[in-house]
Amino acid sequence: MIAGQTHLLSGATLAGAKARAYWELLKFRLSFLVSFSCAFGYVLASPRIDWFTLAMVFAGGFLLSGASVTVNQILEKDLDKLMTRTQVRPLPTERLSIQEAIVFSILCFVAGVSLLITFTNPLTTALSIVSMLLYSFVYTPLKRVGPIAVFVGAIPGALPPLLGWTAATGSISHEALIIFGIQFIWQFPHFWAIAWVADEDYKKAGFKLLPSGGQKDLNTAIQIMIYTMFLIPMGLLPATFGITGTLSAIVATVCGVLFFAQTFSLMRSGDRKAALKIMFGSFLYLPMVQIAYLLDKL
Repeated sequence: MIAGQTHLLSGATLAGAKARAYWELLKFRLSFLVSFSCAFGYVLASPRIDWFTLAMVFAGGFLLSGASVTVNQILEKDLDKLMTRTQVRPLPTERLSIQEAIVFSILCFVAGVSLLITFTNPLTTALSIVSMLLYSFVYTPLKRVGPIAVFVGAIPGALPPLLGWTAATGSISHEALIIFGIQFIWQFPHFWAIAWVADEDYKKAGFKLLPSGGQKDLNTAIQIMIYTMFLIPMGLLPATFGITGTLSAIVATVCGVLFFAQTFSLMRSGDRKAALKIMFGSFLYLPMVQIAYLLDKL
C-alpha cells in the first residue's frame, strides 16, 4: 500500500514538473503582454465591446504568442545553453524534449488560429500567422546576423494592437496604423536597452542586436534617445485623430517625456545601470499609455 502511494506521489510530482516546464515555455509575462495589446486594439476600435469576442481575441493572441516563443526556444536551444539568463529554460535543462516542445507549439498554434478564424475574421488570422512567421523564422535567425533583426522583430512586436483593431473592424485604417506605429517605434529603445544590459550574455550566443557596430557607445545611446524622443509626438496622434481624448494625450506626453529623460543618463555615463533604467522605463511606458488610452475612450 505504501509503495503504491509512493508511486502515485512520484507520478504526481513528475506531472507537476512537466506542467511547470510547459508553463515556462509559454513565457507567460511576454505572452500576456502580447494578448493585452491585442485586447487593447480591439477595445480601442470597438464602438460597442463584445466581451466574448474580446476574450477570444485575448486567448487567441496568447496562444499564438506561446507558439511563437516556443518555436524561438526550439531554434535557440543550443544557444540558450551558452547564456546565463537562459540556461535554466525547459529545453536546455532537458525538462522537456524537442519533440514535446514541437507538439506543444503546434497545439498552441492550431488552437490560437482556430479561435481567431472562428470568432474574428480572415484578415486578423492572416496577420497573426504572418506575425508568428516573422518572429519565429525571420527575426530569430537574424539575431546572429546584425541589428537588422531589431527592425524585423519590431514588426511582429507591434502587430498585436493592429490585430485587435482588425478583429473589431475587419480592415486596416489609418487609426490602426497609428497604434501600430507607436508600438513599432517603442520596440527600438526597448530592444536596445535589453541588448545593452545583456550584452555579455548575448555575445556568448553571437547575438548582434546593438546598432553602431554592436558597440555600447555614445552613438548607440543617441539612437536610443532619438527613437524615444519620437514617442512624444506619436503619443499625441490618437487624440489628434479622434481615437482618444485630451486626458490620455497628457498622460502619453508625460510618460514620453519621463522615458525620454532617462536616455540622457545613458549618454552621459554609458553604464549598465542607466541602460537598466531605460529597460524598466520601456516596460512601464507601453502599458501605462495603453491603459490611459483605454480609460479615455471608455
